[in-house]
Amino acid sequence: MNDADISQLTWFKSSYSSGDGQCTICTRLPGGGMAVRDSKHPGGPALLFSADEWQAFTEGIKLSEPR
Repeated sequence: MNDADISQLTWFKSSYSSGDGQCTICTRLPGGGMAVRDSKHPGGPALLFSADEWQAFTEGIKLSEPR
């Protein structure tokens, strides 16, 4: 995907973002992937994850959460 394609997608604030302006915004990519970027720079660069990469990333976070 290129920047023009990504800009047409619907972005949402991460449920893990704080209310103090230190937020990330995300959008679902075709094929199940995810794009993430800084909410202070909505037109800026985004990190693109394939579906497998996003699943590994979120599973890693869950494993590191205190129980």
